[in-house]
Amino acid sequence: MAIAKAERLMNLALCLLGTRRPLSKRELRESIEAYLEAGSDDSFNRMFERDKDDLRELGLVIETVENLDGDVGYLARRDSNRLPPITLDAEEAAALGLAAKVWQQARLAGAASGALQKLRAAGLPEDVDPYESHGALEPRIPVHEAAFEPLMLACRDRRPVVFEYRKANAAHPEARQVEPWALECWRGHWYLAGWDRERGAERVFRLSRITGKVRTRSGRYTAPVPDVVTVRETVAGWAGETADRSARIRLRSGSGYPLRAKAAAVRELGDGWDELEIPYGHGLDAWLVEFGPDVVVLEPAELRADVVDRLRAVAKG
Repeated sequence: MAIAKAERLMNLALCLLGTRRPLSKRELRESIEAYLEAGSDDSFNRMFERDKDDLRELGLVIETVENLDGDVGYLARRDSNRLPPITLDAEEAAALGLAAKVWQQARLAGAASGALQKLRAAGLPEDVDPYESHGALEPRIPVHEAAFEPLMLACRDRRPVVFEYRKANAAHPEARQVEPWALECWRGHWYLAGWDRERGAERVFRLSRITGKVRTRSGRYTAPVPDVVTVRETVAGWAGETADRSARIRLRSGSGYPLRAKAAAVRELGDGWDELEIPYGHGLDAWLVEFGPDVVVLEPAELRADVVDRLRAVAKG
């Protein structure tokens, strides 16, 4: 179905770009096979309006023109949809090459490589190698989760999804119906931010806890999609990065290095334990549970209770 829609959008875009005069709905329906196969006029109209909105969201400038008889036509003028010539200097090419190398070990490696090849064809200087190494350290964003690619496509196409998700304090996964917004990499883990339909609220899901296949669903989103900044703040908050208080914990010596990196103060207690003061925000209880018996919460009492509840839930299975 995704391939059929992409082909239909491509055909519509070509029709609108290739005409010198506005085309009516009737003419567009007669020119595109997928529209001819629509069962009724209402079905065609809904399909056409969705496709037109999707093309505009992708950046195609579509004009709506009404003639003297009141008939409405559509076209996409080439001069309104043509990008200016692309010129890159050596530093800009190096920056793009560095960005592409980030994805060399991920699912987007092919897309990143193809993008650079297109830039080369568009005028990237021949003496500039965008893949040339510019330092001893090379960035990497590994993507091992099978859910990454279908969720990335669902975020791009604004398609609701269904998947099985196992929470940190649960022994068994449960089905979640989500309107995906964006994927974010945080502390080496990938998270999905989106709208949970059953709970009627925004939620963040760690991709490594998604089990089974991600299945897409038809239909439009029921909740507005926030801007990128809001999504990133949501991910940061649910990942435990937004802190407005402090917590004291005991941490076994030689363990919990991510916690030590965030600690405002560390004090050796002896007998193989240290005391740490760490930022306390939403999601910290779920993060501390991952360290198991190496962490003991001292205060505040509410954080200690939350961690104990999660551990008991895991123990019960």
